[in-house]
Amino acid sequence: MDEAGNSASAGGFRPGVDSLDEPPNSRIFLVISKYTPESLLRERFSPFGEIQDIWVVRDKHTKESKGIAFVKFARSSQACRAMEEMHGQCLGPNDSKPIKVFIAQSRSSGSHRDVEDEELTRIFVMIPKSYTEEDLRDKFKVYGDIEYCSIIKNKVTGESKGLGYVRYLKPSQAAQAIENCDRSFRAILAEPKNKASESSEQDYYNNMRQEALGHEPRVNMFSFEQPSEFSGFDKNDNRGQEAISKRLSVVSRVPFTEEQLFSLFDIVPGLEYCEVQRDPYSNYGHGVVQYFNVASAIYAKYKLHGFQYPPGNRIGVSFIDDGSNATDLLRKMATQMVAAQLASVVWNNPSQQQFLQFGGSSGSQLPQIQTDVVLPSCKKKAPPETPVKERLFIVFNPHPLPLDVLEDIFCRFGNLIEVYLVSGKNVGYAKYADRMSANDAIATLHGKILNGVRLKVMLADSPREESNKRQRTY
Repeated sequence: MDEAGNSASAGGFRPGVDSLDEPPNSRIFLVISKYTPESLLRERFSPFGEIQDIWVVRDKHTKESKGIAFVKFARSSQACRAMEEMHGQCLGPNDSKPIKVFIAQSRSSGSHRDVEDEELTRIFVMIPKSYTEEDLRDKFKVYGDIEYCSIIKNKVTGESKGLGYVRYLKPSQAAQAIENCDRSFRAILAEPKNKASESSEQDYYNNMRQEALGHEPRVNMFSFEQPSEFSGFDKNDNRGQEAISKRLSVVSRVPFTEEQLFSLFDIVPGLEYCEVQRDPYSNYGHGVVQYFNVASAIYAKYKLHGFQYPPGNRIGVSFIDDGSNATDLLRKMATQMVAAQLASVVWNNPSQQQFLQFGGSSGSQLPQIQTDVVLPSCKKKAPPETPVKERLFIVFNPHPLPLDVLEDIFCRFGNLIEVYLVSGKNVGYAKYADRMSANDAIATLHGKILNGVRLKVMLADSPREESNKRQRTY
């Protein structure tokens, strides 16, 4: 067994990939000799605290060490103290070259630079508005030597905003303060001054004030844990007046591409388009997402607001007021949800299909279609013996529509011969006697939502091509 395998057995608990940066700044990055064994690393670094894992980076082919290693500690303060005391030291009596020790960058970060001391020595805290800088210093000096304290004040009135900074001389002291101070201070590491951090950190605490009262924050873009117990009060909370629309604003502390934004929000059916907006004055990611219907937008906001993407970075999702009538949108949403549920009942229990199609005992009725798509008027089907000019392949998400609804939708483009479902699968086919009618159906229906079901409509392979395809084995 190689040394990588030994580390798990020797160190007990070994964190998974998702927990390598929990807590933040608890991993150190080492530049060492290629001949340094893992056992020596464990021996020299274990005095600083509980080691959860040691990873020596090796060449994929030769398995030789590349002279780089990572050590994961259980606490951030342990990693910081190891960095402070071991950087520039020689590990063994025969080593002439000192090692280099840095705090490893978070795996979710876009850059690969080492974390600088400025990012590790200044903490941002929430304090009573009656606190002076001397009170702040007295509370936090027990954790180490303080370089300075400052309280954020209103520029007009000069009154404290209840927020402050404490700068320590060493990273381990700042980490000790965050780990051990009273939780009411909500201590976190402050961003460097050149990142316009003050306003973003204040937004973080404003959001926490709202969450403590059960209110939903307007935008929550930060990757910090958000405790539920809190005693603040935000007089300006207007959650009850929040507009509801099909458009969403997306904010992230980490920049994202349009492809990343699309792949994330396309999880919810009904995505119409997304757009990334560049802010020249910050490194935040901003985007706009629009769905075909309000039900999808509400569900996307409910599921993705506060979602960690990438891991460690929470995104904020909020509605954009587009002037729509909220009452009308909610009515449409309720209708779509009921229609989708009925369709699901029919699909899961075919014996109920006749009841749904004929409305119980009240006689035959036309199927109800709920959609934002403008559909043509109904047209007659072509005779069953008509030659087939084009076949369409239809994919349903999350479940197929009832057959009568499908016929009503696809016959509106004219020359429909037949539409049918593949038993037990979320797919179906439509046969047309005219290629123009089939192309019109694709242009109108592909990617659209009808009765709460998203459709993918495309040209089907010819029967001969399908028979030549290899059978799937999964």
